[in-house]
Amino acid sequence: MKVVAAMSGGVDSAVAAARAVEAGHEVVGVHLALSRMPGTLRTGARGCCTIEDSMDAQRAANIIGIPYYVWDFSERFKLDVVEDFIDEYAAGRTPNPCMRCNERIKFSALLEKALALGFDAVATGHYADVRRDADGNAELHRAATWAKDQSYVLGVLTADQLEHSLFPLGSTPSKAEVRAEAAARGFSVANKPDSHDICFIPDGNTRGWLAEKVGAEQGDILDRSGKVLGTHQGALAFTIGQRKGLSIGYPSDDGMPRFVLEVQPKTNTVVVGPKEALDLSELAGTKFSWAGLGPVESGISTVGEDGAILPFECEVQIRAHADPVAAVVSVEDGEMVIRPVEPINGVSPGQTAVVYVGTRVLGQCTIARTVSAVPVPA
Repeated sequence: MKVVAAMSGGVDSAVAAARAVEAGHEVVGVHLALSRMPGTLRTGARGCCTIEDSMDAQRAANIIGIPYYVWDFSERFKLDVVEDFIDEYAAGRTPNPCMRCNERIKFSALLEKALALGFDAVATGHYADVRRDADGNAELHRAATWAKDQSYVLGVLTADQLEHSLFPLGSTPSKAEVRAEAAARGFSVANKPDSHDICFIPDGNTRGWLAEKVGAEQGDILDRSGKVLGTHQGALAFTIGQRKGLSIGYPSDDGMPRFVLEVQPKTNTVVVGPKEALDLSELAGTKFSWAGLGPVESGISTVGEDGAILPFECEVQIRAHADPVAAVVSVEDGEMVIRPVEPINGVSPGQTAVVYVGTRVLGQCTIARTVSAVPVPA
């Protein structure tokens, strides 16, 4: 196959590109330029989009012996990832920019361009696995090693995108093995630290960056009944589950700590309450998709008389490194509805819930609403 290897400048993508060549594919290395003003040194930009990263990718491509190009997706990235991030926070939601980047850049914009140029697939350094069912349909599965599994951030991929995706590291037992392989191949990135933080917020100060982009105004802190308890200097400075920094000045009636339950930027209010109110009995989202065949086509569920997808047992994961929890999922009135077997906490609208059946990623939704397991007092 003719393959575009997305080379970020890190060790994983370099080894993935080399393995794609050894698998017999005709490979071209591509680095995505996602910023018009990238940081030049990693000390000032802790993500994966610096000029230094581009140079690291080129050195690896030269060693592998493949053509190397830089494709400018900065405008698309700005619109589809950065501005989406700002808009979501301004609406009171907590977005995952890595999910949006995979969905709209790496496996949409990049894949679309690759296919248009006559390539067959895109290879990345993600730790995940594409397998085939008995009929040859592509399925997304967890990687061999739980510690590095990245299937969560790939949960947004569609059946067609999976057909054109290669993950050469999916069966690798450990990151240490990838680093050892990189060193043996002579890659300078063999011991390069993993990227972290949000790549377009180089200093890691997300709150300060958002305050500059969205602004901060004084507003009310409310209890669950709507009573004003105090004031804040900007709703976006608060996160669901936060305990410290509320500065209300007096204890709750029962003397127990208060926690942030909701952030409502449209009214510039923050709702606080007891810790147990963070426990959720239901999550739901209208923006959902299936990674390959859906639950009905896969024989996991059936359709009811009203056309809804009937409840089926699964596991749901809310964050990239969170443990999955048992849940029951259905599709009702255009929503993916997730009901965890035990209440789940620390969840915010805007986050992505990825649904698993065994090791398989079945699909995902962007959480639009939640239901507390603890009713609001009358």
